[in-house]
Amino acid sequence: MTDEEQRERLQDLRRLIRYHNHRYHVLSDPEISDAEFDRLNRELLEIEEAHPEWVTPDSPSRRVGAPMSERFEKVAHPAPILSLGNAFSFGEIEAWLERIARIDERALEADFTLEPKLDGLSVVLHYRDGVFVQGATRGNGEVGEDITPNLRTINALPLRIPVDRPDGDGPAPAPPGYLVVRGEAFFFLDEFERINQRLEEAGERTYVNPRNTASGTLRQLDPSLTAARPLTLLVYQVVAAEGGVPPTQWETLRFLEALGFPVPEAEHLESLAEIGPRLETWAKRRAELNYEIDGMVIKINSRELFDSLGVVGKDPRGAIAFKFPAQEVSTTLLDVGVNVGRTGVLTPYAILEPVEISGVTVRQATLHNFDYIEEKDIRIGDRVLIKRAGDVIPYVIGPLTGARTGDEKPFEPPAVCPSCGEPVENPPGEVAWYCVNLSCPAQLVRTLEHFVGRSALDIVGLGIKIVEQLVEAERVRDPADLYTLTKDELLELEGFAEKKADNLIESIRVSKAQPLSRFLNALGIRGVGEVMASDLARRYRDMDALSAATVEELTALEGVGPNIAQAIVDWFSRDANRQLLEKFREIGFWPAAEVDPGGSAPQTLAGKTFVITGTLSAPRGEIKEQIERHGGKVVGSVSGKTDYLVAGENAGSKLTRAEELGVTVIGENALAELASG
Repeated sequence: MTDEEQRERLQDLRRLIRYHNHRYHVLSDPEISDAEFDRLNRELLEIEEAHPEWVTPDSPSRRVGAPMSERFEKVAHPAPILSLGNAFSFGEIEAWLERIARIDERALEADFTLEPKLDGLSVVLHYRDGVFVQGATRGNGEVGEDITPNLRTINALPLRIPVDRPDGDGPAPAPPGYLVVRGEAFFFLDEFERINQRLEEAGERTYVNPRNTASGTLRQLDPSLTAARPLTLLVYQVVAAEGGVPPTQWETLRFLEALGFPVPEAEHLESLAEIGPRLETWAKRRAELNYEIDGMVIKINSRELFDSLGVVGKDPRGAIAFKFPAQEVSTTLLDVGVNVGRTGVLTPYAILEPVEISGVTVRQATLHNFDYIEEKDIRIGDRVLIKRAGDVIPYVIGPLTGARTGDEKPFEPPAVCPSCGEPVENPPGEVAWYCVNLSCPAQLVRTLEHFVGRSALDIVGLGIKIVEQLVEAERVRDPADLYTLTKDELLELEGFAEKKADNLIESIRVSKAQPLSRFLNALGIRGVGEVMASDLARRYRDMDALSAATVEELTALEGVGPNIAQAIVDWFSRDANRQLLEKFREIGFWPAAEVDPGGSAPQTLAGKTFVITGTLSAPRGEIKEQIERHGGKVVGSVSGKTDYLVAGENAGSKLTRAEELGVTVIGENALAELASG
């Protein structure tokens, strides 16, 4: 064949392979045999090997995987990849609908989609001009890990959309120029069983459950290992798109399906009354499905109404996950361990004889607190009932007293900290027990981790691993010691070279410019988080003024109850904490509140609602503080009630939504002008 004929044949082969791949892996309705499909693939590879310059990223041959990478790159999602609130009874679903109806009464007349809640790994897929260009894990909802080479190995994932239709089945919709969708990667149960059977026959260790195996498979550094395992995929959400998106979730699923994406089996329900019976049906069907689900997702069908309801925390108000009844098992409580938290709180946990719950081997479980152990009369050696309520963290329900032999031993809370050996305290009227030794190694690592975190002093480059190194090397015994670190001391630690040491020293120096509110939050005083720290910083000029505050004075402030007020006073009364503050003063880190000449910032933004998006010159927390200081309100999502969208670079879907609703879009300079009046 001539080059031109080979090019034409190459395009035909790619089109045919995509089509038959879709028939087999998505529709489960193959039209040709495996041998015929293999012949098409071999012919494609022969042409591409002869002409490597013709190979494209969306070629079916690219599914075999890319070379091993050193690490996963981070990917910023174009819009938050949100989680879901949970309901465990139909009554909780009714309560959810009542709550959102108070925000928008149209919810009472809404229709819904009902979709299985897949128990796999959430993935985010990017397409440009119809070609799959990038894929990532959900990560923390804002940033995920780039696993593009691994995702290419999933046969159910279209490398190009729409999937070709040589059978004349009608035209497919044109894909948006830029499209980002969300889906779930998982194993069919029969495929998972076959994998374990092969491992068992080979005398190798088998996998415990499909979900963890799917996660581990997609996060392999070597995509050829991913390609060897038969993962599949279902797609159920448009995260971002150029151009129009169907106005309802039901139509969105049909739109995704028409593009060639595999979509979950879903139902369109006209009212709340239809949901209960369908949930019962799905609960019965659960055991018959060839994939794992842990519940059903109920979504407001109207996209406009869904978006207008906004977000609470990291959960969209317009959807809720109904979790199927949790499984309960019994096992033996071998011992009770105790963790020491950042603020010195001692938390007990159960050490169990290993037991399997929903495919997960459980060795530890939550015991809540020491009062819970006493109230339930839980003893070491007891046969206890364990519950895994839809999430991955199981907890102890209580003992099976009828199984007692008399050898069980009551548990006594420790008199000394299990980490440092210093005495512990249980303040009157409180459930918690505390280690009050600020030099406690277990507490110190967590204290420092919080102190340098993004919501506190935001010391770039000082992660948990370096914190642990500094504590282990006894270079840092309290947070103030960070500011006396030298470059030579850092160079003695593993992993530090000249540039890294210089950068960290500079980051620590720069953090001394942080405002009083962040310093207060960083100190980790019980009950004083970001919001409380900001409130206190507006009331008190510096640490001297706050340290002199009385319980009565503090409780007079809005939002400060007697327990928090007492915790603040107690913190300043301890010698170790006063010595720590004196060290900060000596090194010149003594932030003061920003007080306007008139006594407070002009409330130029009062009554206005803002949304912040994109990459900005200042951290979002600082911009939020600026808006709130001038009386404005900051929310997480754009709706018809939003007055301004503060947009930086790569604003994404929030910008699109703002433009659709006619919301005023401004930059940082325009915000500063608004605030100044």
